[in-house]
Amino acid sequence: MQMTRLGRTGLHVSSICLGTMTFGNQADEATSHAILDTAVAHGINFIDTADVYPLGGDFSMVGRTEAYIGSWLKARGNRHDLVLATKCRGAMGAGANDQGLSRRHIMAACDASLKRLGVDYIDLYQVHAPDPETPIAETLDALNDLVRAGKVRYIGCSNFAAWQIMQALWHSDQRHLASFVSLQPRYNLLFRMIEDEILPVAREMGLGVIPYNPLAGGMLTGRYIEQRQLAQGTRFTLNNSGELYRKRYWNDVVHDIVADLHHYFASRGITLTHAALAWVRAQPGISAPIVGASRPEQLADSLAQLDLVLDEEAMHRCNEAWFELPRERDTSVARR
Repeated sequence: MQMTRLGRTGLHVSSICLGTMTFGNQADEATSHAILDTAVAHGINFIDTADVYPLGGDFSMVGRTEAYIGSWLKARGNRHDLVLATKCRGAMGAGANDQGLSRRHIMAACDASLKRLGVDYIDLYQVHAPDPETPIAETLDALNDLVRAGKVRYIGCSNFAAWQIMQALWHSDQRHLASFVSLQPRYNLLFRMIEDEILPVAREMGLGVIPYNPLAGGMLTGRYIEQRQLAQGTRFTLNNSGELYRKRYWNDVVHDIVADLHHYFASRGITLTHAALAWVRAQPGISAPIVGASRPEQLADSLAQLDLVLDEEAMHRCNEAWFELPRERDTSVARR
């Protein structure tokens, strides 16, 4: 596993980040711990989560993913070997102040995450999405105070538009506050809208890029090619999130493109999973794609060919997929 700097910071992270939003719903605690063990065994030191996880949960389940990671950290005693990232913004309860990016919610959310994770500090604390009801200055003031208090080492954002990233960086610069060092957008060979503005901003401003959905919610594993049926327990059928993923990727055009890519790479002895990850990792400015799993063997398979470099013809085949898709409105602000 290669290590890379996160943007312009001095922080070194593995070139693959483990995504954990299956923990607590699609993966029970023992399975979640096994996935984490598999990640570490493959050299991953970068773990991403969020207070609202697991994906597809409800208020009775929010925070469970962080709790599972916390119990694993306690059992393994390896906290200081890892770079731990989590997020706040989403609804943690039904109350009016149980969500958003107000000072009140950020402070409460950070303390709650620290408790669930069983740690003294969070390496990368990210705002999960913009909050139109809270001035960005208030959000940045609160995040700055967390950094100054030692509860957070770095801050980042997820699902921000390019103008929102620049607005936040400007406020931090003008007011001498801690500033975002990374961003977390949706990105894969079936969704490339961030190439127009967000990736150029990240490269110019020295931000690390931690893309989620590099395998398009499992679509780019090729698992749905033979039987185009919605299977229970997959990301496409989960409560509260299945509809979002179906809207993103579940249509005949995507199925046909994925099938074509699968057969092309199969003829070369390459799995579509490995090709899709290699394509993302080859893009300029990408720090560490987020790869998740619901079983440890699934993660091990995804990580089996990290030295794969696609040749010019293969890259061209991947690049063409985007131009064969019907254009969609940029819904990157929709959280995972």
